[in-house]
Amino acid sequence: MGKRPLSPHLQIYRPQITSVLSILHRFTGIALALGTLHLVFWILAAAQGPEAFAAVQAFSDSWVGQLLMLGWTAALFYHLANGVRHLVWDAGFGFAPSQVSISGGITLIVAATLTLLAWLIGTGQLGMSL
Repeated sequence: MGKRPLSPHLQIYRPQITSVLSILHRFTGIALALGTLHLVFWILAAAQGPEAFAAVQAFSDSWVGQLLMLGWTAALFYHLANGVRHLVWDAGFGFAPSQVSISGGITLIVAATLTLLAWLIGTGQLGMSL
């Protein structure tokens, strides 16, 4: 069998905002699924009693748990903002290259802002509480 030419791959193409945000959307979808498993363990532990709940809560309160929760929160808001961006595309708007770049930047800014706001409200640093 003769050697077939290989299709250009990541070594050939320069990353574009559309490809980077698409890959990030997929990774955040996976992160949301994994973060939801922690939520399920937390609910199950609450149903099993104070000892089990205290163990899961201790992990959630640790620096590792807080870092994972921050990542889950960022993934949630990025996935949401990018999903809205895709809905706009599904409606037939925003396909011009300049619009794609602007909407990508807006997606990142909205996700970062909502993540920061959620953490500031959640920690009571804005004088509000959940």
